[in-house]
Amino acid sequence: MSDSNKIVVYAALFGNLAIACVKFVAAYITNSSAMLSEAIHSVVDTLNEVLLLHGIKKSQQPANAKHPFGYGRELYFWAFIVALLVFALGAIVSIYQGVQHVLHPEEITSPYVNYIVLVIAILCEGTSWLVALKSFKKLKGRMSYFEAFKRSKDPTTFTVLFEDSAALIGLFIALIGIFLAHQLNMPVIDGISSILIGIVLAISALLLARETKGLLLGEIAHPQLRENVLKVAREDFAVQYANGVLTEQMGAHQVLASLSLEFKDNLTSDDIEACVNRIETKIREIHPEIIALFIKPQTQQMWLERMKGRLES
Repeated sequence: MSDSNKIVVYAALFGNLAIACVKFVAAYITNSSAMLSEAIHSVVDTLNEVLLLHGIKKSQQPANAKHPFGYGRELYFWAFIVALLVFALGAIVSIYQGVQHVLHPEEITSPYVNYIVLVIAILCEGTSWLVALKSFKKLKGRMSYFEAFKRSKDPTTFTVLFEDSAALIGLFIALIGIFLAHQLNMPVIDGISSILIGIVLAISALLLARETKGLLLGEIAHPQLRENVLKVAREDFAVQYANGVLTEQMGAHQVLASLSLEFKDNLTSDDIEACVNRIETKIREIHPEIIALFIKPQTQQMWLERMKGRLES
């Protein structure tokens, strides 16, 4: 796990923890439903970072007899928990709080306290968002943001980016809602704002759960890795055909690969062994994230038949 990703998570953690405390105090003073929802939102975000840091630590455990390919998917599991439970819990609580305030509206007192707190929170969340965005930009390269989100194999950065984006949207909703509730003397608007904040959280939860579920169940590695593996194999003088390669992402920076090769005729077992060692060494130099590479001697016709059967099944 890169240090930049940890910095993103730590920056969000400390920022959200401080903001949550201030928001709870402001909600207590002003009796604002939207501010209480925002305080709950910040607590949820803080728990997100704690779980992500736990997932990062667990995923870095070395491989052992029970887990020969390591613990990379620990990070995916905890990212899924963040999306499914914590985000969803925050959404349910916010919507419930908003509905209660709509049914039983209470006048906001000292609204200017809310304005000050929300502006400070926007500045803090905006700073954390910029840190996450900068880190995500490095990862996405020339891809669009949505394509990079779909292809990303490291949930830490895009989870924090989603979280901070949802937080900023929620803060602006709360600011507008409290302002309108105060200016129009309609406290029910404050409750509606809380419901909208919950909906924002629910949408974030849905998108993140969908992506992390795919990672948890197992996805192919980046297409460029596959192309590089085949290129190295084709360039070896002992290889007749590089039939294909199957990959699976085992963690944020851990890939399992299975390579099918048809070797040239009249090679001895020592020649084939030497070829396998050459290919494996070159591939690991390019992609050290490949934790295991299995090379299977196989004719091109057999490979095509097996792949046809796989696609048809």
